[in-house]
Amino acid sequence: MASADEKPEPRRKLRRLRRAIRARRERIRSNPTLNTTYRVALGTGGTLLLIVGIIAIPYPGPGWLIVFAALGILATEFHWAHRVNMFTKRHYHRWVDWLGRQHWTVKLGIAALTGLIVVVTLWLLGMYATMGHWVGLDWPWLTSPLFGP
Repeated sequence: MASADEKPEPRRKLRRLRRAIRARRERIRSNPTLNTTYRVALGTGGTLLLIVGIIAIPYPGPGWLIVFAALGILATEFHWAHRVNMFTKRHYHRWVDWLGRQHWTVKLGIAALTGLIVVVTLWLLGMYATMGHWVGLDWPWLTSPLFGP
């Protein structure tokens, strides 16, 4: 049993890992060229992840989680991303709370609208034509107006 002044082993490991990460980041920060390269790479990767998250929001799955993770990554280097992340989380929670108080018909309507968004975007991306070709259906209305012949 650990005494009062001893930290459990996982906490110590986590603290050491955080210190090592901070030390590495400080070494990068001390070299201007490497620092700029690091910030550009992190900004590019975080922005791409943010775009994927925004696209994934209406679909079943972790769309909002991806958005919050991307903003968290960007917030490690950019103060504006931290402000946007806090703003987004606050309004996301307000939306969830508001939706939880609504009548089931409103919830059903929002679910139907979300489903419609999914169906339309899959059609616009040409997924129905692709699946139709797999099973031998070449119906013209399955073809995307964006990626059609």
